Amino acid sequence: MTNYNLYSIDAYIGLGSNLQDPVIQVSSAILQMTQLPHTSLHSFSNLYSSRPMGPPDQPSYINAVAWLKTRLSAHALLKQLQSLENVHGRIREGAHWGPRTLDLDILVYGNNKLKSQTLNVPHPGIKLREFVLYPLHEVNKNLMIPGLGAVHRIQPRCYPNGLIKLPL
Repeated sequence: MTNYNLYSIDAYIGLGSNLQDPVIQVSSAILQMTQLPHTSLHSFSNLYSSRPMGPPDQPSYINAVAWLKTRLSAHALLKQLQSLENVHGRIREGAHWGPRTLDLDILVYGNNKLKSQTLNVPHPGIKLREFVLYPLHEVNKNLMIPGLGAVHRIQPRCYPNGLIKLPL
């Protein structure tokens, strides 16, 4: 694995799946992130089981967070992540927050605040989502989220809401 620490950006990626063996979907996506161009996998969280955020008649989700070091721009990274979702059979239609084979979100991209038609960073729902904050805290409790503050200060204010940390 190439070391991209010099001149790279720390990017935190939220992973989620609730279809077609979600544990394998999320675990294999983490492994496949090591193959992204100009990017290395620095660390990743345990897997967590969470209640669905959208329609209640869907299976629970498996979630995790990966910490990447990348030289890709935020939009180039997004494009790579969407390609990875497609490899996993992601279909972008149906109910908002509906079931999916793989969902990859850029949660934080360095100290940047970005807002475009295709990408909002930091992720707009980050401070309200236990399935993001708990694994993010596990990966880097000292992470400063632009406009929100330190993860170790935000995470305790977010109720776990049935979130379960899965054993290794």
